[in-house]
Amino acid sequence: MKTSLFAILVVLLCGILWSGTADKAHERPTEGEWIQLFNGEDLADWDIKIRGSEMGVNYKNTFRVEDGLLKVSYADYDTFKDEFGHLFYKYPFSHYRLRVEYRFVGQQVPDGPGWAFRNNGLMVHSQSARSMGLHQDFPISLEAQLLGGADEGARSTMNLCTPGSSVVMDGRFREEHCLDSRSDTYRGDRWVTAEMVVRGDSVIHHIVEGDTVLTYSRPEMGGGAISGYDSEVYKEGQPMKSGYIAIQAESHPTEFRKIEVMILDPD
Repeated sequence: MKTSLFAILVVLLCGILWSGTADKAHERPTEGEWIQLFNGEDLADWDIKIRGSEMGVNYKNTFRVEDGLLKVSYADYDTFKDEFGHLFYKYPFSHYRLRVEYRFVGQQVPDGPGWAFRNNGLMVHSQSARSMGLHQDFPISLEAQLLGGADEGARSTMNLCTPGSSVVMDGRFREEHCLDSRSDTYRGDRWVTAEMVVRGDSVIHHIVEGDTVLTYSRPEMGGGAISGYDSEVYKEGQPMKSGYIAIQAESHPTEFRKIEVMILDPD
């Protein structure tokens, strides 16, 4: 009787452990398949960090889901006081393809910086939300800068900005904080499809509407352009092989209707 009871308990325990393992495996994106990071319903799989607020505090409901869209909204703001925000997906990635569909809408919040007009970003190889300082402005990361055009003049999108990072481009180390892509200008409230192919710390491509507009390699920590960070996290010269994906909130309303990732074979 004791032996039978023990056997039953072992079977039940194994079933529970297997089930838990299976659930975790199911949650993780699998290689070669497009996985939707944004479920169209809520932000359950995302971590919020807004400057001046603790992790998880969605200050003035900046990030919200409405009508099936993920929105960066300033509807509850009277003015902007450098409350730069970031929304981080829960898992880090290394070798992958990222694809989003985004658009800029409405007017920039009062007192938003001039450079942040129709400005957002896809942060990759980013530090985690949890490791950011309370008053840190931007995460250590590589930013694929999303820009919308003004009424006149050229303004490329999917540029590269380097908060706390640096890269090699065209065979040389680049110290500039932002480097322009060769994309077209996209004006108004139109939807734009932007992609990234990220290969660890070897090579990264920026793609707009199917056209590769920027390529660089050997990302590493360095270069400054951030404040309020934990010095224990910032390691000058450390290769950036993996990290989190995040989207920004920099004072102009932005909408995303798709955020998806495909895991790539590291080899």
